[in-house]
Amino acid sequence: MSEEIRNQEAAENVVNNESVEAVDSAANNQEEMASQDELEQIISLKKGDTVKGTIVKIEDNQAYVSIGYKYDGVIPIRELSSVQLDNAASAVEVGQEVECKVVSINDNKESLVLSKRAVDSEKSWDDLENYYNSQEAFEVTVADVVKGGLVADVGARGFIPASMVERHFVEDFSDYKGRTLRVKVKELDRENGKVILSAKEVLEEEFEANKQKIMSELSEGQIIEGTVQRLTQFGAFVDVGGVDGLVHVSEIAWSHVDKPSDVISEGDKVRVKVLKVDPEKGKISLSIKAAMPGPWDTAADKIHIGDVVTGEVKRLVNFGAFVELFPGVEGLVHISQISHKHIGTPHEVLKEGQEVQVKVLDFNPSEKRVSLSIKETEEAPAPSAKPERNRDRAPKEVLDNPNVSLSNQGLSFTLAERFGDKLDKFKEK
Repeated sequence: MSEEIRNQEAAENVVNNESVEAVDSAANNQEEMASQDELEQIISLKKGDTVKGTIVKIEDNQAYVSIGYKYDGVIPIRELSSVQLDNAASAVEVGQEVECKVVSINDNKESLVLSKRAVDSEKSWDDLENYYNSQEAFEVTVADVVKGGLVADVGARGFIPASMVERHFVEDFSDYKGRTLRVKVKELDRENGKVILSAKEVLEEEFEANKQKIMSELSEGQIIEGTVQRLTQFGAFVDVGGVDGLVHVSEIAWSHVDKPSDVISEGDKVRVKVLKVDPEKGKISLSIKAAMPGPWDTAADKIHIGDVVTGEVKRLVNFGAFVELFPGVEGLVHISQISHKHIGTPHEVLKEGQEVQVKVLDFNPSEKRVSLSIKETEEAPAPSAKPERNRDRAPKEVLDNPNVSLSNQGLSFTLAERFGDKLDKFKEK
């Protein structure tokens, strides 16, 4: 090998060595910078700082968070949420990114205590104030059931009083834990940490909006299906698509109904006819009986002239009695058709609720009229015998005597002639 070649190889080796040394030097510089950054981070981390990290473990009812520090921080269960938790896993999960505030740090003991609740609370108040001012609805999850209502974590402790949970009364809230509710902020006191929420107000607004929509789609005379929701003394409330309409007790059945509960029950599916829709007052009037064939529609199959049927006296009036033949079908017994004997008023022989036999005298289903008779179902009494005249009584004297005259003159002569002899004897004495 020539000297020239050897000199060239030596020069190349020098260049390569210098390159390697340069690379090593750059790497060392980066490591020194990284160590310097870590050192600066360790030095700058102090109580009250806000840091971001990732949940790496949940154990012993606390969450472990990696924040890039030389050891992991710990979030005790009480610092996970503003509401009381049964276990840490109900608030966070492994892999979740969280933002926390440093509660305490002790490098000697490698203890770094963090609080997720503190950061959430600070952020939540601004959001809650916006919700309160705008009255916008938002979703919350029920974290706990307590005396008097429900508790939800909204960054702060949100309380939903029992009276503000539903539109109706709820006796037991035990199954509400874990439910998602849409609420509005009703009261807000940042200084005292007081947050009052209402789910009922949201439900009321949704109900009214749905009610107006349904009412706009209903028309009088329409027949629809519904569900009996509630019974009262004066009628039944029927749900017709999320809105309740009233079926008055008089519209439940064609026959008389004393109490709605005698005929229907809550939860029953019924067909109803829309009688009236009043969007301004928010009222819907319904009828169950009008959605069924009326008694007069089928009466022609049951009633014929000349039939004798059993009925019940429903009403007594001065001119007669109304007798119910079938539920919803009444006929009139005129006072002249009640009894064979003369009566002054129907009350003399009949009373309401009494069962009677009646004969159908006339029937007009189109006019809903039936003429009835009670006396036609009874045998007429035999006529009473008239008293005989006294046959022993002397007949009247017939004035056919030629000596009797109706004139004064004839009468005087006749008396003279008849009593003349006696007068003569009287004179002799």
